[in-house]
Amino acid sequence: MSFNNGMFVLIIIAFLLSLWAQFRVKGTFRRWSEVPNQNGMTGYDAARHMLDANGLHDVPIEPVRGSLSDHYDPINRVVRLSEPVYYEKSISALSVACHEVGHAIQHKESYPMLALRHRIFPIVNFASGLAPFLLIAGFIFNAMNLVGIGIIFFSVTVAFQLITLPVEFNASNRAREIMVSEGYIRNEEEKGVAKVLNAAALTYVAAALISLLELIRYIGIFNSRD
Repeated sequence: MSFNNGMFVLIIIAFLLSLWAQFRVKGTFRRWSEVPNQNGMTGYDAARHMLDANGLHDVPIEPVRGSLSDHYDPINRVVRLSEPVYYEKSISALSVACHEVGHAIQHKESYPMLALRHRIFPIVNFASGLAPFLLIAGFIFNAMNLVGIGIIFFSVTVAFQLITLPVEFNASNRAREIMVSEGYIRNEEEKGVAKVLNAAALTYVAAALISLLELIRYIGIFNSRD
C-alpha cells in the first residue's frame, strides 16, 4: 500500500471516529439529561454560582436556541447556554454549564493556551477560508507553489485545533473539581459528569486527528511531486 493510499485509509478511519464521537456525545447528553441532579440546580443556577464564587459577577449568562450550542464568548464576556442546559436540572445540564464557566475562569486567569487561541484566531479565520481554494487550485493546475501556500495556511488551522485540546480538557477539569468541592453534585453523580464531559472532549480529539492526518497527506503529496 502506497503512502497516499495508506493515509487515505487513516483519514477515513478518523472520519468514522468523528461520526461516532458526535453520535456518542449526543447519546450521552441525552442519557444524562434524563437524570436529575440531587441538588435540584439548573444549568443556570450552577453557572451563576460558579461565576460568582470566582469573582465573575459581571459575566452574564444568556439562553440560546439549539442543542449543544453552549459556548463562552470571550469578546463580549458572556456565557451562553442552550435552552435545555439553561433551564434543566439534569446531570448533563450541570456538566455543560460548568464546563463553559471553566472557559470564563480561564479567561479571567489568562490561561496561556486560551490566550494563545484568542490571539491567533483572526489569522486562523483568514487562513481557513483560503486554504481549501489554494489546495484545490494547486492540484487542478499542478501548481505546487499554490499547494505549498495552501499547506501553510492549512497548518495554521491544524495548530488551532491542537491548541484547542488542552483548553477544552482544562475547562472540563476545572468544572469537575469545582462541582465536587462546592457540592454541586454528590459522589455518585460524578460518574455521569465524567461521561458527559469525556464524550464532548472526544469530538475535539477526533476533529483534530482528521485535520492532522489530512495535513500529513497533503505534505506527502507535495513532497512526491516536488
